[in-house]
Amino acid sequence: MSLVRYKQKRSADRTPEPFGGKPDTKTLLFVVQKHAASHLHYDFRLEMDGVLKSWAVPKGPSMDPSVKRLAMMVEDHPYDYHDFEGIIPQGEYGGGTVIVWDEGTYTSLEDTAASKKEQQRILLEQLEAGNLKFRLNGKKLKGEFALVRTGSMGKNAWLLIKHNDEYASSEDIAAEEASVRSGKTLDEIAAAMDTAAPEKPARKKKAVKASAPAKKKTVAVKKNVKTLIDAAPKHRFPDMLVPMLATLSEEVPAGDDWVYEVKWDGYRALCNRKGKKLDLYSRNGKSFNEKFPPVAASLAGWDADFVVDGEIIVETEEGKSDFGALQNWRSPADGKLVYYIFDLLWYDGHDISVLPLQERKKILAAVLPELPDIRVSEDFDTSGTAFLEKAKKLGLEGIMAKRRDSSYLTGERSDEWLKIKTGKRQEVVIGGYTLNGGSSKPFSALLVGVFEQGRFIYTGKVGTGFSIRKQEEMLRSFKKYIRKTSPFDTEPEWNKASRFRKASAGATVTWLKPELICEVNFTEMTSEGVMRHPSFEGMRSDKDAEEVHLEKAVPVSKTAKKAVASKTTSSGQPDLFSAKDDITFEADGHELKLTNMSKIYWPKKGVTKGDMLRYYDQVAPFILPYLQNRPLSLNRYPDGAEGKHFYQKDMTGKAPDWADLYLYHSADEERDKHFILGSNEATMLFVANLGCIEFHPWSSTVQHPDNPDWCIIDLDPGDNPFKQVIETANVTHEILSAVDCPCYCKTSGSTGLHIYVPLAAKYTYEQSKEFARIVVSLVHQRLPRYTTLERGIADRKGRMYLDFLQNRPQATLAAPYSLRPHPDAAVSMPLHWDEVKPSLKVSDFNIHNALERVRQQGDIFLPVLGKGISMKKVLDRIDTTFGTR
Repeated sequence: MSLVRYKQKRSADRTPEPFGGKPDTKTLLFVVQKHAASHLHYDFRLEMDGVLKSWAVPKGPSMDPSVKRLAMMVEDHPYDYHDFEGIIPQGEYGGGTVIVWDEGTYTSLEDTAASKKEQQRILLEQLEAGNLKFRLNGKKLKGEFALVRTGSMGKNAWLLIKHNDEYASSEDIAAEEASVRSGKTLDEIAAAMDTAAPEKPARKKKAVKASAPAKKKTVAVKKNVKTLIDAAPKHRFPDMLVPMLATLSEEVPAGDDWVYEVKWDGYRALCNRKGKKLDLYSRNGKSFNEKFPPVAASLAGWDADFVVDGEIIVETEEGKSDFGALQNWRSPADGKLVYYIFDLLWYDGHDISVLPLQERKKILAAVLPELPDIRVSEDFDTSGTAFLEKAKKLGLEGIMAKRRDSSYLTGERSDEWLKIKTGKRQEVVIGGYTLNGGSSKPFSALLVGVFEQGRFIYTGKVGTGFSIRKQEEMLRSFKKYIRKTSPFDTEPEWNKASRFRKASAGATVTWLKPELICEVNFTEMTSEGVMRHPSFEGMRSDKDAEEVHLEKAVPVSKTAKKAVASKTTSSGQPDLFSAKDDITFEADGHELKLTNMSKIYWPKKGVTKGDMLRYYDQVAPFILPYLQNRPLSLNRYPDGAEGKHFYQKDMTGKAPDWADLYLYHSADEERDKHFILGSNEATMLFVANLGCIEFHPWSSTVQHPDNPDWCIIDLDPGDNPFKQVIETANVTHEILSAVDCPCYCKTSGSTGLHIYVPLAAKYTYEQSKEFARIVVSLVHQRLPRYTTLERGIADRKGRMYLDFLQNRPQATLAAPYSLRPHPDAAVSMPLHWDEVKPSLKVSDFNIHNALERVRQQGDIFLPVLGKGISMKKVLDRIDTTFGTR
């Protein structure tokens, strides 16, 4: 098993933790280590396949069967970690004291008498399935236990549960605090380490002998930093970068994996310095050199080549940021500018962005000289909840939570960084303003909105928060944006009862081109998507209007725990997909040779094969549930999306030894053949490297090959306009909703739409096909003019084919989140039903934006894999409602 993630988080020259070791016993061992890091917790570890599979258990194990302990799965640890006891230095990952709270051997409950090799095979299968059952033989923990993955809190969340056996007890086992190895508690271990440390020199000798040790320490620090820099790959100086963005979260994440920073209320700014050329610029590439000359002049004093990321603010006397003063800043008389740098991306010929955050921070602190009004944005290794409460008391906008080991993901919005606001705040685009009759104000209210998939959506009117002077200034700037018609996708309403134009007697409306951005505070968002009590905070000029979307907070439990980014792979490896030629890549413990990284696969968009492989590496957590244990039909495009392609099913002798295959018999050639199964990310990347732009899985798994997990209605438009496909999809939805049958829609990524009904492998393919035939027959009755059930192209006579024959054994469609050979590198994207509207386009979802969407919304298609329908009940309701049988 791979220890890449473990080693990435630690440095052997800075921590006493072990980095290797091999099992030397005929039994499987377990260990529970009590760990006083930033939060006290217990590390539960099970030996499997040469490493320790590990879970962090915040409240520790329990012997009470009625108690279910949350256990967060973390990276594999080396075998020798089982007897580690001591202190991890502060500032290092997991800094704090560790004791061996319990240890012993364990066996699988499935076959306690089996050999160690066979037990590991059983346990690894259970681990993959998310349901481990085992017996512990420890000094404190004894008897039967289970570890069960819980889907409600994310991929890495499990529950540790005690079975009801002779060892079950309601007594608090955590009260037994001492180590089973040393007999010492955490405090005693820490005290013993302090006692063993060399004594400090007496005060009277300090002046004489301090200089030599101090000099050695300085040299050691410089050498250590140089080692970190040299560990980053050499890379040419980058062009202007698009910054990494954070995901808005509803709550503060907890645990040792996170550090916290102040969320500065200013303008995001990056700085590139090479030789004498310095560019200070906004997130959308607008120059700040002339706008904020004191910051640019100060950074020019740093005699090095570098790229940094940070925030420009106007700092108040209390040390807080004043956004209103920043947007009005013209000269030092308007306030004190400060540039807080929170990341180093490139330095002295090295791409620092691929290193973990904690290492980038160390390098930044070491190499940044003292410059006027340039500061490092401090991170706080503390309780995130307490830090947020402190931010509220200080009146700050919010806090940032960042994973210690996160790489910098250029141009990506990642849940490796989270922003948690102290109040509700939203960027909006101004689409017009009103003036009430008889008012002496320059204007009465702003009409604002956000962009969603190219549509400008109304989100409310803002009538407070600006002075008369500010309104006059804004009114002057509005003049060149005036237009005759509303820019909003639908006509705005003041409320549900009255239309906007009739809402206020004597009110006039001036519409504006939606290009100016401002920020507002508000109390809540209504179900219609309109802000309550919004208040103006200030104008923004550091981004483009089309970037302004409605921010939706994501619960911490639903954020992906896997690194998904352009600079870090899912396994924590540096990004290799930007290479020109071939690379060696590790996934699921297997080394893959990936070839021709720079080959253009989508000429229209300049998307390379490396870009495709990176996308599949990143999207793996979301697409794999639809590929696992399913045979794949390979559609290979060796020369890219516009080149020739061919189908391949038989992978006999053509797949790696570790790949899972599924036997089938070829009647025409009288020999056995094998499909490849979409078992894991390694298999997925191997297949993609063959030129498989798209993934076509069976509707059934090898466990139930004759019983599909879903029924498919494929809307194949032919020459029909896409708006007819959308209408047909909505009619299908209406019919199924009328009989309480759940259904889920996704774009095909090509020209049509796919509608899935969950079956949970309870019915045969023939039953699924007949069910789909009944449904599409009802749809055809509603839309006979441009739909047909005729399969033959000539027989369709230009009408849209309602394809129910996709529900046959071995028939396949592109999987959710699969790329397609569409000129825009489109993705087959799951949709909310309210998105199935005339404005929808297949190209709305592509390789450039699909990941951000799925990270923000999660997998909205997942119910397709859940509880299936009762086909009999649905058909009975169809008969009652529509009289079809």
